Amino acid sequence: MAGMRLDAGLASLLPEYSRSRMQGWIRAGLVQRDGQIRNDPKSRLDGGEVLQVEIEPDPATLADAPEDIPLDVVFEDSHILVLNKPAGLVVHPGSGNWTGTLLNALLAHDASLAEVPRAGIVHRLDKETSGLMVVAKTIPAQTDLVRQLQARTVKRHYAAVVMGYPPAKGLVDEPIDRHPTQRVKMAVVPGGREARTHFRLVERLQGASWVECVLDTGRTHQIRVHMAHIGHPLVGDPVYGGRKSLPGSAGSFSRQALHAFQLGLKHPASSEEMVWRVPLAEDLEQLIEELRVARALA
Repeated sequence: MAGMRLDAGLASLLPEYSRSRMQGWIRAGLVQRDGQIRNDPKSRLDGGEVLQVEIEPDPATLADAPEDIPLDVVFEDSHILVLNKPAGLVVHPGSGNWTGTLLNALLAHDASLAEVPRAGIVHRLDKETSGLMVVAKTIPAQTDLVRQLQARTVKRHYAAVVMGYPPAKGLVDEPIDRHPTQRVKMAVVPGGREARTHFRLVERLQGASWVECVLDTGRTHQIRVHMAHIGHPLVGDPVYGGRKSLPGSAGSFSRQALHAFQLGLKHPASSEEMVWRVPLAEDLEQLIEELRVARALA
């Protein structure tokens, strides 16, 4: 192997692992050459060296591991579980977030959820959105909830703090799809997927408004995209323009100001109409109160 690149030599010695995996291990300091760490995958071998590799598992293999993460369970029976998700918790494992997710927490909460696809998750909230979610505990319950979501009989109400002063009520009926040039964003795009968001003004604050949003559809980032589209992005939203000047600490609110406070659906086993409500997240309450006081003093 004299003259070969370090990553190529390792790939030939350990063919069960990809060359890109080797490069990651080398850069992470997990490869030693004659007892010395080598961080450059392009470095050349002399031949005759001793190579030592500390093999790490693929992070994706940890995605389905139970993790003891506290859950705020609002309702639970043998068919469904309703929880109040905190801001900052990723719902499903993916690139950059293979562990520490809601799925990992659910598997620790109830081991039988390992038998249900995606541990029973049927819909998502963005990482930095807090509030109510429903999880299916059986495959029949999951099938029923997915059908309800498709039929738009699951009713989701959100509290949001948006920049400026929108009308007293309105409907944003604009299609949403991936942004044509900024692929990490969604956008109102002609020919995109149907998306409908109802909103009503709850209270005017200083430089912002507390609104309630109700979804007819469940597109990715729907409320964030629709409210930004009509000129009222969510306070604290780093992606869709909510990082604008507000008084005091409100100007540095650390997430999009969005909370799913009410969830309604038919119980998948009994068909009973059920509705759950939770208080606003504490940080959102503090944001509203600060802007309320600022408006009173203005």
